[in-house]
Amino acid sequence: MKKLIIILLIAILALGTWAGLHAWRQVFRPYQAYTGTLVFQIPVGEPVSRTAERLDHLGVIASRTWFLAYYRLFHRDAVFKTGEYRFSQPMNMKQVIAKLHRGEVVLHKVTITEGLTLEETAATVFAQLDIDRNDFLEAAKDPEPIRDMDPEAGDLEGYLYPDTYHVPATINPREMVQLMVEHFRERFNRTLEWRSHEMKLTLRQVVTLASLIEKETADRSERFLISSVFHNRLRIGMPLACDPTIIFAVKRDGKWRGKLGWDELKYDSPYNTRIHAGLPPGPICSPGIASIEAALYPESTTFLYFVSKDGRSHHFSKTLQEHNRAVRKYILNR
Repeated sequence: MKKLIIILLIAILALGTWAGLHAWRQVFRPYQAYTGTLVFQIPVGEPVSRTAERLDHLGVIASRTWFLAYYRLFHRDAVFKTGEYRFSQPMNMKQVIAKLHRGEVVLHKVTITEGLTLEETAATVFAQLDIDRNDFLEAAKDPEPIRDMDPEAGDLEGYLYPDTYHVPATINPREMVQLMVEHFRERFNRTLEWRSHEMKLTLRQVVTLASLIEKETADRSERFLISSVFHNRLRIGMPLACDPTIIFAVKRDGKWRGKLGWDELKYDSPYNTRIHAGLPPGPICSPGIASIEAALYPESTTFLYFVSKDGRSHHFSKTLQEHNRAVRKYILNR
């Protein structure tokens, strides 16, 4: 009888040891049954059991059963984050659970260049992310994210900060818009806010002026000169005559024909800065930080005119006579 008990104890011990080693291998040994790189998506609301089943099927984990047992015994409070994950090397179950719980999702690069309107920004985001263009526009037309800084804003034109963003594939339009506005708020820091108060300009006026500068030149060094022209004209009540504002108005009203002709120059809109003095009602694009700084720190000049010389740089003039000579030289006689 004693022999039988000893044999049973040995058998149980051996079985326990085998089970323990098997469990250890299943849970803690790195595993990979796929080749190359695997992209794995966790949709909203998916139960852990379904996630485990798919991880098993794709070869990320060795066993759905052992994965769920280990999860429920030791990690039952770990919530798996929705999103897109990339697996490219062997991982044990503890590492997989940690990765999904921390939300180490794949981030997609989205680049928004300076000078884009809401419509153009929506198209750019759509081209780089799985975000519906119309849904993005709808979110961008809600001024609530910037209302505390610009109570007059009717939309977010000018406030979707141009930058390179790294975002998860699951980001929705409103989250993307909110992120871009947050970047604007971060870049428009206390120093710029103080300077705008010193110049007696509201945020809306600063961003509007910066958007005009952004559209007139991509040359950082010239932005401060163009800013000086606009400030000089505003000071004496002279129309800004900034043609990009007219193009913005015509496009916004759905009447753009692809070129700026005589009819467009006479187009009756508060954004037409040839026929209306002062700043237009609001920004005409999203300016970058260089144009915002130029709007707040113009060069000290007496220039009132500028004309494009070669599409990259400008000739600046103090008088209309000098400006007309430059127009003949760089435009009419080109």
